[in-house]
This record gives sequence, structure tokens and C-alpha cells, in this order.
Amino acid sequence: MLESGGCKALKEGVLEKRSDGLLQLWKKKCCILTEEGLLLIPPKQLQQQQQQQQQQGAAAEQPHPSPPATAAGLEPPAKLKELHFSNMKTVDCVERKGKYMYFTVVMAEGKEIDFRCPQDQGWNAEITLQMVQYKNRQAILAVKSTRQKQQHLVQQQQQQQQLSRNPYPHPHSHSQQHPNPHAQPQQLPPPPAQQQQQQQLQQLQHPGHRLLRSTSNSA
Repeated sequence: MLESGGCKALKEGVLEKRSDGLLQLWKKKCCILTEEGLLLIPPKQLQQQQQQQQQQGAAAEQPHPSPPATAAGLEPPAKLKELHFSNMKTVDCVERKGKYMYFTVVMAEGKEIDFRCPQDQGWNAEITLQMVQYKNRQAILAVKSTRQKQQHLVQQQQQQQQLSRNPYPHPHSHSQQHPNPHAQPQQLPPPPAQQQQQQQLQQLQHPGHRLLRSTSNSA
């Protein structure tokens, strides 16, 4: 299957295009339909390409094939005309006359291009289908891109709100998270019952103080 610009050719054939001159003659164009648009190739360039392919095929059959012919004799690629779906608005004015199917491709800038083809080829339906599928894909990509941008903005706003609430860390948070290993634990005062027991022990260990107090009181 032929490929053009990285896109596979979905349909190939000959369409007749109405010229833009005063006579408005119908000229044959080799057309290649891809997922992104319609390529129009002039018949002269098509004939040259066919001749080149035939020469390459004949050279390949020879035991000592000659170098392939260059594309110097071909018309420049500028002769190729592409009707991209991004610039295509609709396929309109479908009409059957005799053995031909007439239809008009309307571009986004308002330009109208008239084509005709045999009725059994169905070019107008194929072009319309691929154009609708292309625009649907672009719409889906646009929606995904918009959602990603919105999610990114929401994340930025949340980060800014967190920074506005806590612009600086708490001064004691660092000491709490990393206590000093050399710091001595704080000693709490003993309960009242324990204080009384300690006082009684002290009195038993030093009875002289109590006797001195009693003698002084008796004097």
C-alpha cells in the first residue's frame, strides 16, 4: 500500500476536476485519499512515475541491473496539491448525471472545487467519511488537552494555597522531629505521699535535730 507523508493511502484512483479557467474544462487527476486529506497528482507526473516504475522493474530483472533512474525528469513536488481535512469544510452538491457523480469540496476559506467520477466509485462518500473521522479525532484531542490544562491549573492553585497557609515551618517542629540525644530528661516532683515518706526517713536518720528542738521548747 502506498504511503504519503507517513499516512497510508486508503483509496487511490482517478478523479476529474473542473479547471478554474474560463473554459472550465474537466481534467483528470490521480487522487490518493489518506486519513488527513486528499492528494491530487497531475496526469503528466503520474505518467512519468509509472514509466520510472516500469524502468526500475525491468532493471531489476536483468542479471546486472543498472543504477535506478533518478527523479530528475519528474515534475517538482510543488505540482502536488493537497486538500487537507483541517482546511476542508464539507462535501456538498452531490448530484448524479448520466454515468457520473458530481460533488463539490468546500474549503474553509470558501473556495469550491468541483469533481466528478463514475457513480460506482463512491469518492464523495469516502471523502466525507474520512473528513468526519479526522474532525472527530481532532475534537477528542482538543478535549483531552483542555482537561490536562485544567488539572495542571488546579494542582498549581492547591500548591499555592498550601504555601499561603504555611509559608514557614514551625520553629519547634525541627526539635520535635529530631530530639537532642544529650538532653537530660526533666524530673517531675514526687507525689505528696512519697514526700512524707522521705521526710520520715530523714528524721529517723538525723534524730538529733528533733531532740534539739524539743529541749529548746522545754527551756
